[in-house]
Amino acid sequence: MKLNETKLSGNTLFQNSFLTIDQDVIQLPNGNRHQRLVVRHPGAACVLAVTDKQQVVLVRQWRYAAGRALLEVPAGKLDKGEDPAQCALRELAEETPYTAASVEKIAAFYSAPGFCDEVLHLYRAHGIQADSALQPDQDEFVETVLLTQEEVRQAIANQEICDAKTLIALQFWLSESCTA
Repeated sequence: MKLNETKLSGNTLFQNSFLTIDQDVIQLPNGNRHQRLVVRHPGAACVLAVTDKQQVVLVRQWRYAAGRALLEVPAGKLDKGEDPAQCALRELAEETPYTAASVEKIAAFYSAPGFCDEVLHLYRAHGIQADSALQPDQDEFVETVLLTQEEVRQAIANQEICDAKTLIALQFWLSESCTA
């Protein structure tokens, strides 16, 4: 079965420094026309960082759209032309007191492919040190939280961790294949 949808026309409903919302008219596989709203996003990087004491580095921050504070892996939007690995290193150092000597790509995935083209690049940090001199962006207020694997399992069970990118990252850490 042919599944492709073809864009016939479109217009931009909203655009700011990093986000665009398009309304497109598309042709469905059966030949019918339909409208799609698409949030265009430059992508982001997130980082799974684990200390020598086998504690994962998370940040707690208020998420306005969710209406609550969430525990998440450090993450952030890609700057124009930025290498996702460099973004992961930068976000770890900006949002937490930690830096990493290097990162290794684990996966890339869509955040919400039903309406958004954002791709998140997930990295595992290596050589973690508590020596960052960077600060969060002016509009970011974050608290660093360190959790063991057992504490992570409990936080997931209690729905304290319910962010998709964080759940994906932690699943890698909790599985035997990614445990350092």
